[in-house]
Amino acid sequence: MFRRSFLRNSVMGLPLIGSELGKGTFLSKGQKPIVISTWDFGKAANAEAWKILSAKGRALDAIEAGAKVPEADESNKTVGYGGYPDRDGRVTLDACIMDEKGNCGSVMCIEHIKHPISVARLVMEKTPHVILVGDGALQFALENGFKKENLLTPDSEKAWKDWLKKANYEPVINIENKTYNSPKDGQMPGSIDNHDTIGILALDSNGNLSGGCTTSGMAFKMHGRVGDSPVIGAGLFVDGEIGAATSTGVGEEVIRCVGSHLVVEYMRQGNSPYDACKKVVERIAKRDIEKAKKIQIGFLALDNKGNYGAYALQKGFSFAVRSEHEEIVIPGDSYFK
Repeated sequence: MFRRSFLRNSVMGLPLIGSELGKGTFLSKGQKPIVISTWDFGKAANAEAWKILSAKGRALDAIEAGAKVPEADESNKTVGYGGYPDRDGRVTLDACIMDEKGNCGSVMCIEHIKHPISVARLVMEKTPHVILVGDGALQFALENGFKKENLLTPDSEKAWKDWLKKANYEPVINIENKTYNSPKDGQMPGSIDNHDTIGILALDSNGNLSGGCTTSGMAFKMHGRVGDSPVIGAGLFVDGEIGAATSTGVGEEVIRCVGSHLVVEYMRQGNSPYDACKKVVERIAKRDIEKAKKIQIGFLALDNKGNYGAYALQKGFSFAVRSEHEEIVIPGDSYFK
């Protein structure tokens, strides 16, 4: 399938129930299992997660399996292996995972490990901690059998060296749909990525929710920079009694409002997943409207009945859905039309 060919993506079985594509909350009539992911490359992640969910497996296992797909995809420059490095040429990765009981684990600024989502799960299951960072996270991974690898691919290294010629640090909205292999329109290869994340949420056949986030962070960031993706409550939050949410975009702005937790709290107040996402985006926009015009932030939410919705600042955000009845990529609604 061609990227962004939304209406050509297959919908298997029953059509979507709810509002028109890209708007409103999509009602699944209690269907489960279901898995949803940010961006159109989430479709491949969902397909892997679905192998577990369709066999009545656990949502947490599906999240890990699905997230590992973009982590290992060399062509994906915003997640895992092949991700753009920081301004020092070092590929640093962030990831977190969370289940319906509030158990969670996170790794930040970890290097040389292809699957940080799996390390984050081990932090959750094998340690009394929630977060491990940098050299400590790497040490923990190696002690638990992970292989140390060079994650800087030739393509990413070339983009970094080209960027060094001018060292521009200008955000580009929806850059995952643009490829800068040579200078164009004032942009250098590897211009800053505003939504450097895959967030994935799942509800299994037993009604259990889980979620995960994984990213290589903003391209050519300062060494040591961490965005919202591995921050529980910002890039991801799961409450088994209510629902789950994840975010993508400029992490600093999501952290400032603890965005994903706020989405879930709006759902707790009775808002639909769509309306909850919309309320948080509106708060971000109203806080600094001029800044909001220049960046992208999107939220994706799933409640404990299988209903889902999304909302973003800018047009161009998309999310992927996989259930018994559908396999589709949907363009999200946005604040700026």
